[in-house]
Amino acid sequence: MSILPRHLFRHTGALLATCLVAQTAFSGVAQAEDRAALMKLHRGGTITMAAVSAAGTVDPMINYTAQFWQLFQMTYDGLVKFKQVAGTGGFDIVPALAEAIPEPTNDGKTYVFKIRKGIKFSNGREVMPSDVVASFQRIFKVKGPTTGSFYNGIVGADKCIADSATCTLEGGVTGDDAAGTVTLNLIAPDAEIFSKLAVPHASILPADAPTADAGTTPIAGTGAYMITSYDPNSEMVLKRNPNFKEWSVDAQPDGYADEVVYKFGLTEEAAINAIINGQIDWLFDTPPADRLPQIGTKYASQIHIDPLAAFWYAPMNTNLAPFDNVKVRQALNYAVDRDAVVGLFGGEALGQPVCQILPPDFPGHVDNCIYTKNPGPTWSEPDMEKAQALVDESGTKGQKITVIAEDNAASRGIGTYIASVLTELGYDASMKAISPNIQFTYIQNTNNNVQISVSQWYQDYPAASNFLNVLLSCGSINKGSDSSINIAGYCNKDLDAQMKTAMTTALTDQDAANAIWAKVDQAFMEQAPMVPLITPKSVNFTSARLGNYLFNKQNRWITSQAWVK
Repeated sequence: MSILPRHLFRHTGALLATCLVAQTAFSGVAQAEDRAALMKLHRGGTITMAAVSAAGTVDPMINYTAQFWQLFQMTYDGLVKFKQVAGTGGFDIVPALAEAIPEPTNDGKTYVFKIRKGIKFSNGREVMPSDVVASFQRIFKVKGPTTGSFYNGIVGADKCIADSATCTLEGGVTGDDAAGTVTLNLIAPDAEIFSKLAVPHASILPADAPTADAGTTPIAGTGAYMITSYDPNSEMVLKRNPNFKEWSVDAQPDGYADEVVYKFGLTEEAAINAIINGQIDWLFDTPPADRLPQIGTKYASQIHIDPLAAFWYAPMNTNLAPFDNVKVRQALNYAVDRDAVVGLFGGEALGQPVCQILPPDFPGHVDNCIYTKNPGPTWSEPDMEKAQALVDESGTKGQKITVIAEDNAASRGIGTYIASVLTELGYDASMKAISPNIQFTYIQNTNNNVQISVSQWYQDYPAASNFLNVLLSCGSINKGSDSSINIAGYCNKDLDAQMKTAMTTALTDQDAANAIWAKVDQAFMEQAPMVPLITPKSVNFTSARLGNYLFNKQNRWITSQAWVK
């Protein structure tokens, strides 16, 4: 794949930056207007979205993709939720199915939630405390990907992790239907508990929801919309939940469009052309780099650039050759030209090189790059001489390596590039692209023996633990499961202990906790279970007829709050 010249990247970046300013101003005005008047004026119609591929299961407790988490905001709710507004207000946590955010008792280990009355699932059943209890049990019964990192602090979670089939969370989560309350008991205080309760993995579902991955069969939810059909090979259709009445504009606002149709299988090129022609309203995937100058110039008002707390990275399986050798992992970190990866992603306007796990300007991040020709605060250039020396010392040259990437333009390009670097280092390397619908779960399952892959991580919530603890803790390894988010399979009990200390310290001293996280970040990088590549920006190209584009810093585009002419 060719890389655009740097001057073209800068030109495109300036154009897109101008668009960002204009769109931010527009969104702020629209959001400030009277909702009732706006709803009367804009309610109705169909928003049509597109993606190269679907994103796997529609089970909110199992799916772990930014693509579908975006949809779950308007289809499901938890006890609490991230506020559905534009900008950094999206980091605020508000009551959802709970009437209020309760104060802790029992030395910070117990919370009693009062459940709102009258809220119904899309199947017509009223939400009861017993549904909440069953939902928390279900997190473990379906072996959700965050059972060992988010919810292992609930009393009884250890037994549920050991034997998911008989999970009751005895003493951990109890409900009283008559009183309308749910009591949550923790083993120890948790400074991040409400963030963990606000993500889709803690969605409240009907008590009779299946205790296995729902796959392509939607589960009833409490949102303004419900998924009425889903075929990952063609499309998903969402329609208004007939039992929904707006009970909190902050947590679950009523939507403008009557229907949302999400089409899968279009190429990025085809989708861009369809948006230009008014047949599609939004593309999930990043527009191809060679189209950015055109759309940034001719359709400037339809481009939205939004910063993300995220990174693209290449996890290396530390349990498979040759990446079971730390020298090989370090060598690839030295060898990768991160400027080249930025170019493949679309240029300086859309991404920046990184060689740490925690993103810039994120809690716990301290500039420190050890894998560069001139080690220092930031990455400068690759050090092939150092990389080649490490490979020689490892004695692994000539081994076969397959890089697994998503079958889309950006991921294919980056995967091909990484394979070429491995080839240059002396390996028999190749790249295999598979559908984004299955790639993320495929690379997690240890049974597939994936040596190295190209992946991305977008924050679940703004805390260092959400990168380091989730992606690299021993508790995030579930062998033989599609939900083993520690893709590198790297387990370091000493660093696990340091992360637990950081999380405990955060209860009383966030600055001290961040200092611990910075040291943990560096320690992981010294062992190099992954190659951090770039931190991206979200590039959204929308149709001329779509209005009120609002970007939530936590959950990205708020689809329910857009309207179509």
